[in-house]
Amino acid sequence: MRIDIITALPTLLESPFSDSILQRAIKKGIVEVHLHNLRDYGIGKHKQIDDYQFGGGAGMVMMIAPIEQCITELKAARKYDEVIYMTPDGDRFDQRAANALSLCQNIIILCGHYKGVDQRVRDLFITKEISIGDYVLSGGELAAAVVSDAVIRLLPGVLNNETSALTDSFQDNLLAPPVYTRPADYKGHKVPDVLTGGNFADIDAWREEQAWQRTKDRRPDLLP
Repeated sequence: MRIDIITALPTLLESPFSDSILQRAIKKGIVEVHLHNLRDYGIGKHKQIDDYQFGGGAGMVMMIAPIEQCITELKAARKYDEVIYMTPDGDRFDQRAANALSLCQNIIILCGHYKGVDQRVRDLFITKEISIGDYVLSGGELAAAVVSDAVIRLLPGVLNNETSALTDSFQDNLLAPPVYTRPADYKGHKVPDVLTGGNFADIDAWREEQAWQRTKDRRPDLLP
């Protein structure tokens, strides 16, 4: 899989891909992540990428020309399954969306900044608009990192135990059940006996019941 991220602040995105699971996935060759500095496509000697909005109003708007040039250059080299724009008014990102994107071969993620992008960018080039929640960030970079993390960890070979991703919260519209590790008794707080009894059928049933109960208590909106 290849992910191309277009951003005005590429250094902000370097850290998330330099550690832990995402770094290992890149080193294994399972995924390629390429950061593209929109300033490289800026206009004039000052590499301008934003301008005042027509009609007046506070906040600058990202210009169409630098974005078009970057996207066109990428598309000339390969075919993309999706061109994604991170925006607060996009479709709410969830596990189902992550699962769907994990099946793609190549995706572009455009990070908004300032007051957003010229609407013509969204009309002409974007195939999917994604929001990670009902709040506004300073830019789309952190949101792009969230989406990338959620997608990359689903790719075969990324996690040491591939069944781990299948038991994450939201995979089956249930929250994950409680988990425990050693010691079995910590200052009188004991691990449930079923988890140390060795009966895996009972353990599976307990986990399913706990997942259902936790979802009922915390996110009843997920249940049918």
